[in-house]
Formats: sequence, structure tokens, C-alpha cells
Amino acid sequence: MPGFAIGMVSGAHASLPADEGVTNSRTHTSNRRARLRARSHSGSLVIPWLDVDDVFPPLTAALREPNGLLAAGTDLSPARLIDAYRRGIYPWYSEGQPVLWWSPDPRMVLFIDEFRMSRSLAKRVRRREFEMRCDTAFDRVIEACAAAPREGQRGTWITSDMMDAYRRLHSLGYAHSLEAWRDGEIVGGLYGVALGNAFFGESMFTRATDASKVCLAALVALLQHRGTMLIDCQQETAHLASMGARPIARDAFAMKLGELIHSSRPPEGWPSGPLEQP
Repeated sequence: MPGFAIGMVSGAHASLPADEGVTNSRTHTSNRRARLRARSHSGSLVIPWLDVDDVFPPLTAALREPNGLLAAGTDLSPARLIDAYRRGIYPWYSEGQPVLWWSPDPRMVLFIDEFRMSRSLAKRVRRREFEMRCDTAFDRVIEACAAAPREGQRGTWITSDMMDAYRRLHSLGYAHSLEAWRDGEIVGGLYGVALGNAFFGESMFTRATDASKVCLAALVALLQHRGTMLIDCQQETAHLASMGARPIARDAFAMKLGELIHSSRPPEGWPSGPLEQP
């Protein structure tokens, strides 16, 4: 499952591996719209199948179980992804599945002014054990996130198609990486999507103690400087809660996005290179 977690990605939707949970059987209606059948513990449920020109259904149409499953199908084009993020929707699926679109309720959010660090992490940041950089190794970050072992998960949701999609977003100025370097080697990083005054966290990895946590602290400092108000963490974890993130209702999250995002253009002025550290 996408969303920030240290060393792993939350497995809240791990009940949908590639070989179960969702089938590709489609039932066409008179208007040629297709639907996808999803199996849950409560039985068989149906979600919309999106063609290229179809719009997303309202967030209120998302399933309760699995939490937030909204639609399936269509592509991972930049226009589709940006439209999804503006609405509070993100893609997550495994190899062998169609693209699945999610909007869980509640939504884990880190408001920038509520971020907090433990004493040990604050000491590590002050010691400047890592050189922090932005957007100097996006490909290496997303590849490392894809390869990182995930507790409770088999394989990775960061498929080759997903990597290509976010590389395109990076080339267009939407997707960004924060990287921790030591002795010329990248030892931690994260990536996500910037849109308006919001940042949508996708994944992170670490190869050295607290490297990805320091990346998150550097991201918060950068976003605070830019006037960005929140980071979408997507899924609730105890670790994120310990750093100030909290769940909010989906409708409140969607309303907040409406306040923070007024354009589909990529935010200007993102740095590229070494970052100044506090």
C-alpha cells in the first residue's frame, strides 16, 4: 500500500493479493460502462470499471471493505493521476491486477505545523549525519522503494508501470524525491507528488538507521518553507502517529484538498541538489 512508513509500507489492503480479492470479470451495461467484481469477507461487491474518458465516481461510492476501494481500470497517464490526487484518490494494485483506485476513510494526514520529532531523531538531525538532497536521484529512490522488503506483503505494489508513471510525473515537475546520502552513497529516501499546497507521500526506504526519518524531517522543513500545509500519508500507522500524523474523515480531507489545490499545474520553485539543513 502506498503511503509513508519507515522501512515498510502499510499492509492495510493486503487482503487483495494478485490471485484473490479482485477478479477481472466485467459486466457491460447498456451505456457500455464496465464494472469489476471485488470479493470481500462480506461477499461479492461491484465497483466501476473506468475507460479512458470516464470520470471517477464520487468518493462516497468507495467500498467500506476493503476500505476505500473506489474503481478499477483506465491508465496511469499524468492527467489521470493528477486528477486523482486532486480528488483524494490514489492507485494501488499488484502485478496481475488491473489498476485499482482507492480513497480510504479515514485518511492519515500530517499537518506540517503538527510534525514532531523524538529526542533521538532531533539529535541525529542536528549532528548532520547525512547529506540531504532533493531530486538528484529520483530513479534510484523509486527503485529502492520497490525493492525494499515490506512486512506482511509479498512482492511490491510499485510495479514497472507504476515506476514509469511516476518517472513521467517527475519529468513534468510533479513528483519529487528527498534523499539521504553518506560517503557518496544513497542510504535513504522518499518520494511523492506535490500539488498546490499539499504533498502526497508515496513510499520511502532506508539502508541506515533513521535515514528515511531524517528525509521526512527534511521534507517537512522544505514544505514549511514553501508554505505547504499538509502531507497525505494515506494509511494510519503507529510510527506516523508518533511523528504527529493523525487520521481525519475522508470528506474533511477532500474539503481540505479543495482549499489547498487551485491549479493542476506543477508547483514552481522546487529545489534540485543539496539542501540546507537546520
